[in-house]
Amino acid sequence: MTFDFLRRKPDAPDAPQAPRSMGLPDPGVLTEEPPAEDYELKLTYRARSSKGVRFRPGEGSVAALPRMLEDFNRSPIELIEPLDPQFADANPTVMRTIEASQWLNAHHHRTPVTRYGLMVLETLDAVDPAYESIAICLLEGALDSGGYPDFSGIVGAVASYWDEVTGDQMVRGIVGWGGRGVRGDTERNATRYLSGILVAIVSSRGAAEVVELERPLPPDSGSGLVCPHCHFAQVGRSAFFCPKCGLRLLRG
Repeated sequence: MTFDFLRRKPDAPDAPQAPRSMGLPDPGVLTEEPPAEDYELKLTYRARSSKGVRFRPGEGSVAALPRMLEDFNRSPIELIEPLDPQFADANPTVMRTIEASQWLNAHHHRTPVTRYGLMVLETLDAVDPAYESIAICLLEGALDSGGYPDFSGIVGAVASYWDEVTGDQMVRGIVGWGGRGVRGDTERNATRYLSGILVAIVSSRGAAEVVELERPLPPDSGSGLVCPHCHFAQVGRSAFFCPKCGLRLLRG
């Protein structure tokens, strides 16, 4: 005896076939809130610059810049002269491959601390290596196995250029810090170091007065004069001295 009602009914000839599963989730799930993994990296860099100190005519010296950091350095102090014209486009930003290659060619021989400090200060536009001389060192923090400062590191620098009108040396102190994380007391310690650096600058021989500094040239100014000594190509047309080397310019 057979039970016909238990048999599977044949499919209708025009009935659509169900899509064959390929192991993919329901498309409806993808459009609402798909399962995902989050990745995040926060990099924070900061820098702070002091007021400038004007040195009396004839008493300014680039060679004296490292001595202003001798009471604070935790690493060897390195003096960086302004970049040669061939490295005019150097930039530490990796995405700009040509500019980054110039930057590495200009600084590959420097210590890890110096490269880190220059990267931080140039990225923040706190220094202009085109015409500023910079003495730089580590002020606080530990170094990793490669010799680079960790997140608690603070770098200090003294930067100078020559005033375009008077030819006097203009010097200022700078501190920079940051990276993957920042300790709560890093900014307070950096400010304390900056105050000490400014005192050291003011106490140096030849220091005349504390002044507000302005950049001698507007950013990306390409219409300046060319210094015959150092070939700096952005000397202001109203300048009497080159801000990079301090040479007095002949005015017609």
